[in-house]
Amino acid sequence: MYIAVQKQYLWRLGGAMNHSKSTTLTLRINPAFKEGLKAAAEKEHRSITNMVEVLIRDYCQQNNIALSSNNNQSK
Repeated sequence: MYIAVQKQYLWRLGGAMNHSKSTTLTLRINPAFKEGLKAAAEKEHRSITNMVEVLIRDYCQQNNIALSSNNNQSK
């Protein structure tokens, strides 16, 4: 299975729009992990793309990995 994270504009809470576009990420993933990701996204009323962003952001925060300030956005 392939998951492609498409280029899109990102939105912050409160409706302010960030004018920078995101990048595309294409990866192969086991179908069971894809279904788990889809279920997690649906449970939190998020898109799969946003769920991936949240998971990466949370992992980086927990492991003291700095992200640039213009990429720290969530749903």
